[in-house]
Amino acid sequence: MSQENKKEIDPPSSVAIPNIQKRGFKGFLKDVKRELKQVQWPTRSEANRLTGVVLVVCLITTAILFGLSIGIDYAFKYIMHSK
Repeated sequence: MSQENKKEIDPPSSVAIPNIQKRGFKGFLKDVKRELKQVQWPTRSEANRLTGVVLVVCLITTAILFGLSIGIDYAFKYIMHSK
């Protein structure tokens, strides 16, 4: 085997870790600013629509959990009083 095949290759990490020590905090903030410029922000109508979806899902979840709580409470009281 050649020397090239014997070298151990580090697998690439799935999370990029910024090298703050070499570039400093200012460099880190510049990188953050550059990345935020690349973000595709939602339009106002998309944000409003998605907010509405989140609120509706929260209300439905609240209603389901409230119903389960009342049902379990009723069942528990029924079992305790039947003895």
